[in-house]
Amino acid sequence: MARRIDVTGAGGVRLAAWEFGDPPKGDPAHGGPAAVIPAQSAHPAQLARLVERPLPDAVAADAENRPGVLLLHGLMGRASHWASTARWLSERHRAVALDQRGHGQSEKPSEGEAAFTREAYVEDAEAALEQLGLAPTVLIGHAMGALTAWQLAAKRPDLVRGVIICDMRASALGAASQREWGDWFKSWPVPFATLADVRKWFGEDDPWVERPNPSRGEFYAEVMHESPDGWRPVFEPEQMLKSRETWVYDAHWEELTQVQCPALVVRGLDGELGRAEAQEMVRVLPLGEYAEVADAGHLVHYDQPEAWRAAIEPFLDGVLTV
Repeated sequence: MARRIDVTGAGGVRLAAWEFGDPPKGDPAHGGPAAVIPAQSAHPAQLARLVERPLPDAVAADAENRPGVLLLHGLMGRASHWASTARWLSERHRAVALDQRGHGQSEKPSEGEAAFTREAYVEDAEAALEQLGLAPTVLIGHAMGALTAWQLAAKRPDLVRGVIICDMRASALGAASQREWGDWFKSWPVPFATLADVRKWFGEDDPWVERPNPSRGEFYAEVMHESPDGWRPVFEPEQMLKSRETWVYDAHWEELTQVQCPALVVRGLDGELGRAEAQEMVRVLPLGEYAEVADAGHLVHYDQPEAWRAAIEPFLDGVLTV
């Protein structure tokens, strides 16, 4: 189960936050397990159904007294990508996932110099924590969301009690990387005729796919919506590139050194964050820890949800019981 809570972000941008609740065990008719949609099977049509199953008052009231966790997806992602993680988190924590600006069901601000800056993303997460009453919280971020998490932890240590950084590099990626992404977006055969075509292209036919990866296909199927001529992404690729260009040219090591709370760096064994860089990130973090997930690529929490849970749960238990 999840309920949508509207949040006002930087510059008045409307953001959709999704609070997940642990339903009564074995009671689908009253919002039990059958009402929870696993991340691997959800797509926008299913996400809309989550709005129709608000948290019962008792569940919502109980969640208010639990330690908060805010989940931040990566570039092109959406809150529903965290559904399987949020489901088990909500058994003991108040778990909220945020559709970040330009993503999911949040507002896509008009073009402007400040619309997709790093500062805007960080201020959005800061506003969500304050308006939802989640602080002090644990931030769990994937890729770009992880960068937002550690930048917010450095900026507002009073709001953050722990950070989990999932497969995000601290080094600069450079102009060549940005050009590659621009060319990649142009290569998408949009519109897709069906969701099956989306799954096949991103899971098998995409030149960036080294070997068939069904979970990757599902990941991208979840960020598509049906338009009159076929299936297209819910985001604007140009806005994704604008978001990305605000951080790919710079390194972010100094901000890591400013994160004073416990921090866990997690990488997929076949992900984009190499082991040497991940371990260096742990070294520069004042209270850094390291974990890696075997048989996982960049989409660690999506590729291997059980192994992901095993990697982060001990860290969460330690941070949230201090």
